[in-house]
Amino acid sequence: MIKTPKRLIVIGDSGVYGWGDREEGGWCERLRRNWMSSPKAPVLYSLGIRGDGLENVAQRWENEWNCRGELRRQVPDGLLISVGINDTARVGRPDGRPQLSSQAFNFGLLQLLKQMKNQTNVMVMGLTAVDEAVMPFAQCLWYSNEAASIYEAQIEAACLELDIPFLPLHHAMVTEPNWMQWIEPDGIHLNAEGHSWITRKLMCWPSLLQWAELKPLENLTPSYY
Repeated sequence: MIKTPKRLIVIGDSGVYGWGDREEGGWCERLRRNWMSSPKAPVLYSLGIRGDGLENVAQRWENEWNCRGELRRQVPDGLLISVGINDTARVGRPDGRPQLSSQAFNFGLLQLLKQMKNQTNVMVMGLTAVDEAVMPFAQCLWYSNEAASIYEAQIEAACLELDIPFLPLHHAMVTEPNWMQWIEPDGIHLNAEGHSWITRKLMCWPSLLQWAELKPLENLTPSYY
């Protein structure tokens, strides 16, 4: 009997979509192409929408997940979520109200992860850094690394509470010597180098590899770095 490949749904914002990576289409696309080189690797569906925050993902995830089972009466085997940076942005001025308060974000995230965990295997990614010097984004949104760090800490705490694998990113990124060179001129999106860095983190993430039943960096060719 031929084993059916696992299916992974990746849902989130413009980072999942791959915005900013003009070379390989983003970390999710890089991962998908690498996995396609191995018949044992999971099938990956990238479902990123620019501008999405937690509430948008909460509204659409179940429909997106349910319709990608491929086979009759089957649903995908795993879900990777990457969202939150858009919720941190303050509107109008640096001390304006955030698009979603940290309290509301924390509550909504816990509810969302509980729903997801009841349906499938869930894994969660942290938030990337921003270039505060070029704010505001779109002439009205102020992103900051302080806010990104606070919201990522809430994501990590929620994952610990629910025993869900979590990949921290923010602190790891800002401690890299050249991290500012990985950000697009708009201040929030990663360029090809930034997406390459995310890809390497994913390809070495034990939780993802264990779920996918793959070895670290399996078949990762230089073009996907």
